Amino acid sequence: MAGQFWRRAGRFILWDYPRGGWQYDLMVGLILAFIFLTPRGFFRDQPRPATIMLLEGHEGSDVLWLAPNLLQGVPEAGKRARATVLIEGKLRRKIELVRLDPLMDAESEITGYMALVKP
Repeated sequence: MAGQFWRRAGRFILWDYPRGGWQYDLMVGLILAFIFLTPRGFFRDQPRPATIMLLEGHEGSDVLWLAPNLLQGVPEAGKRARATVLIEGKLRRKIELVRLDPLMDAESEITGYMALVKP
């Protein structure tokens, strides 16, 4: 009895069924069900756009670009502190935020922030 179970399980795993048989159709159905019924966040491997980018480093400092949504809704007084926390999380080291300048487009909307940091 146990030998028959392992033999069937082995055939199932190794896909040892003729094409067009009900076992083959069952396998294809299970694969399709897995593909289409698995929730999107199950594997958590969705691509994410870069929100903080290191642009250049010179004279002992680094320049970073921060996406505008990172500081959206943060009051002006708290933007430097929030930017410092985000940059330290990205660089994985303590930094000193020297400048944080908003970048504006032609319609005066913020398209990002430039941060000058020192280690």
